[in-house]
Amino acid sequence: MSVELADDYRPSESEPFMNERQRRYFRDKLQNWREELLRESRETLEHLQDENQNHPDLVDRASSETDRAIELRARDRQRKLIAKIDAALARIEDGTYGYCEETGEPISLRRLDARPIATLSIEAQERHERREKVYRDD
Repeated sequence: MSVELADDYRPSESEPFMNERQRRYFRDKLQNWREELLRESRETLEHLQDENQNHPDLVDRASSETDRAIELRARDRQRKLIAKIDAALARIEDGTYGYCEETGEPISLRRLDARPIATLSIEAQERHERREKVYRDD
């Protein structure tokens, strides 16, 4: 049961930032994404249950175990992504969605449209990645 995005609407820089229509657009986009991830997760679980068979051939068993490990890692990434989506939905409700956690400035609509779970502006994200790279290189 997927929520339809409102009438091909796209947020625009010419309207007030995070007005009701923009909040509704991003809420719908996040909810659709969340539902899609949950559906994929259910399909993965069904597949893993169907695949839960004993392979007499050692190579088949090893291949099946590798596939299972890959699917479980993907499912773990999806679980973390769902948590980020839930946090973004909570920010929509409390009025902080769309604002950079570091600077408090609005995050560009293009960035939010491309990555609706973004919590940092592009500039703040780049600074964060540069700092991370410096520490990683040490």
